[in-house]
Amino acid sequence: MSGPPRADNRPPYARVAGHYRDLISAGSLRPGDLLPSIKTLSTEWGISTATADRAMRLLREEKLVQGIPGVGTEVMAHPISLSSGAERHDRSSRTQSSWGAGEKSSDHTGGIVDAPEDVAHVLGISPGDDVIRRSRVYRDDHGIVAHSTSWIPAEFARAGAVPALARSERLRGGLSLDLIAKATGRRVAKRLDEESARIATADDLELLELEPGTVAAILVLTASFVDDDGELLEYGVDLGAPGRTRLTTSEVPR
Repeated sequence: MSGPPRADNRPPYARVAGHYRDLISAGSLRPGDLLPSIKTLSTEWGISTATADRAMRLLREEKLVQGIPGVGTEVMAHPISLSSGAERHDRSSRTQSSWGAGEKSSDHTGGIVDAPEDVAHVLGISPGDDVIRRSRVYRDDHGIVAHSTSWIPAEFARAGAVPALARSERLRGGLSLDLIAKATGRRVAKRLDEESARIATADDLELLELEPGTVAAILVLTASFVDDDGELLEYGVDLGAPGRTRLTTSEVPR
């Protein structure tokens, strides 16, 4: 059984923006709907009007809402979002769930397999060596969001560390990295994220449940999670479904 949700340590403006971003993503707020006024947000969230305005400004920068003089802040039509494995890890750290707003996961598989050449190179093992492969499909109201695969050193399924990693079932109590940390004390200290695009291969089409022969561009998002000793804990590969859009926002130092 999982514990209580972890504290959300984001700044107040980011929490407010995140709340409405999730409502928009889930379809609870639809294009044309109006968000509360700055004064109302300030009162309901117990924040200053400047903080409330900063939250709305962030959503405007992300092209999720627009300000209409004399009317208010209106939800815009927006691209269908795609979360990376790194973002799912961050989300799990806050909420103990990797799901985005309106998402569910299915088709969970797990087992020890022979390492493919590209995965073996990343993990620093020989092709054909044992490796844990876990996969799942994320879906929302629009269909498949992404097919996600985690490649994990086989040692973590042995000696009673986290045997559930090699089972075809949804993990309980957090993501694989959470369970590894609880069982071994080894935690993520550094993460390397990469994004690339390619025309979907036949294997990609099958994993994303697309018709054979479909010509589609997809995003491939990878994340390497490393511990304090520089040892790789997990290598994640997400195949984003066609039509999904990646959107990230960063604070710029002034």
